[in-house]
Amino acid sequence: MTEFTEPIVLFDGVCNLCNGAVNVLLDLDKRKILKFASLQSEYAKKLIQSRGLEEKIQGIDSILFWDGAEIHIKSNAILEICGKLGGFWKILKLSYIIPRPIRDILYDLIAKNRYKLFGKRESCRMPTPELKERILG
Repeated sequence: MTEFTEPIVLFDGVCNLCNGAVNVLLDLDKRKILKFASLQSEYAKKLIQSRGLEEKIQGIDSILFWDGAEIHIKSNAILEICGKLGGFWKILKLSYIIPRPIRDILYDLIAKNRYKLFGKRESCRMPTPELKERILG
């Protein structure tokens, strides 16, 4: 088992929006830096428990980002993920100039309505053989 030192996108494995975001990130991450784990997986549960993150992520069940050292939540997670993609996407980190409460209002609105707007799956996605090393748990 890894020591959780690599960048990992934790996502709601039954959310169509979250799964769509993972598909886009898999395509955009040309350097294959990012790993992925559904929040429903044992892998994600072990990461959260081993790092004592339960309190910090309480009530957040859409997308989180573990950068290898700390967890990023809500809009910060999205901006940090963009930063890891490099290139054009790194420019989006300039959004940090917008106060976090304002950024998080938009994040919360989308997260709260994601099932209604984008639907839900019955189960988490299963990685293809090519993606097995990037999709954990």
